[in-house]
Amino acid sequence: MVSERTRMEGLSIKQRFQETLKSVYFPFVAIVVSLLFGSVVILATSSTSPLTAYGHMLKGAFGSIAAFDSTLIKAIPLIFTALSFSLARRSGIINLGAEGQFMMGALAATAVGVATPNLPAIIHLPATLLAGFLGGALFGLITGVLKVKFGASELIITIMLNYIAKELISYFVNGPLMDSASSSYPQSAPMEPSARLYKFIPGLNVHTGLLIALAFIFLYYFFLWKTTAGFDMRVVGFNPSAGAYAGMSIGRSTILALFLAGGLAGLGGCIEIIAVQGRLMMTSFAVPYGFTGIAVALLGNLNPLGVLFSGILFGGLSAGALRMEVMTRDVSSSVAVVIQALIILFIAGRQMFAFKRRYRYRPSSEKRKGKTVVDDATEDESPTVQATAGEGE
Repeated sequence: MVSERTRMEGLSIKQRFQETLKSVYFPFVAIVVSLLFGSVVILATSSTSPLTAYGHMLKGAFGSIAAFDSTLIKAIPLIFTALSFSLARRSGIINLGAEGQFMMGALAATAVGVATPNLPAIIHLPATLLAGFLGGALFGLITGVLKVKFGASELIITIMLNYIAKELISYFVNGPLMDSASSSYPQSAPMEPSARLYKFIPGLNVHTGLLIALAFIFLYYFFLWKTTAGFDMRVVGFNPSAGAYAGMSIGRSTILALFLAGGLAGLGGCIEIIAVQGRLMMTSFAVPYGFTGIAVALLGNLNPLGVLFSGILFGGLSAGALRMEVMTRDVSSSVAVVIQALIILFIAGRQMFAFKRRYRYRPSSEKRKGKTVVDDATEDESPTVQATAGEGE
């Protein structure tokens, strides 16, 4: 079996360049077309030129150190939810529960950060981070067990768990965790200072959660391409029948993938609370981090570096939209949401057509037997790439 690295070494410089262009071509086109559609929305709803509006958006996202600082802060939770979706998708699972897992991580972190005062930071902060991871992982584990043991659909389970997570947040901020000093507004007490993450660059607001996000990007790569468990997940995700034939446990890989995916989303929720907001509120989840993370993951092609750059792009859209709205006065920041939604539409449409094309050319005997084909959401990858342990992308 020839690995992707060996295959790439056999290519000329021109062929390597073409391979690289092929991997970034569609995401680039999706972004450009989404911006063009956004221009139509701007022209239809305001008197401002799209070029002027996008100019302000670009300055608000990357035009200064302070702007890029804001972009990074908004990108951090998206990186975690994107890694969550990517890990599950690499395993052949569609995790739509990152939103609820994000909330549960925030809730668990708040419980530890508020209810356990007087702990030294060297104990309190790791305990809070661990609680956030386990809070999200619990919802992932529930999904995995129900899917493996009872054949339930992870799509339905994760969507329903999102609603449960929202109601649990409402209960706790109006009850056990409610700040007694602010009874008029449902919110938790402030996090203990020993459980907080702080800024690490003087003069900027970006916090150490960025370093944690970068560490987990590396761990995502290392786990999937350098460990046996990660290899099993990728093989099972690409072809469950081949994985089972090779003696791999599909159930174990599924449960582990959803557990880890939930934990990643939960850790993102934890970091957002302990580093940015400082307390748990219902408005803490006004931004749909979980669902936006799906777009970030797909735009990044489920690749760790792709997730990093697409997370920064989406963070820039959010940060730049605020400046665009202030400077133009008649262009709503919701234009950024429209652009994000269009990117999701184009990426999802590509995946749908890729799946239909693959199914169309399967032998008719396989179609009659109802065999399942699991598309790993990376149309350009071959089975060899998917099933080669120890090789990165």
